[in-house]
Amino acid sequence: MLSLSAVVLLAALAFLLMRFAGLRAWHAIICILLGFFLASSSLGPYIRDATQAVARLLAGLHL
Repeated sequence: MLSLSAVVLLAALAFLLMRFAGLRAWHAIICILLGFFLASSSLGPYIRDATQAVARLLAGLHL
């Protein structure tokens, strides 16, 4: 569930950046490719674990 939510959030952020901040489509493609390569690298599990830890921290906040 976390990964789907993160994908939707990041896709919305990329769309907003393309629309309002001047992000070009080829910039977004390079970022997507970087994400795929990072996920398959030895850093992938560490990035996933850190992302999950931040999500648990944010979920535990009572504002």
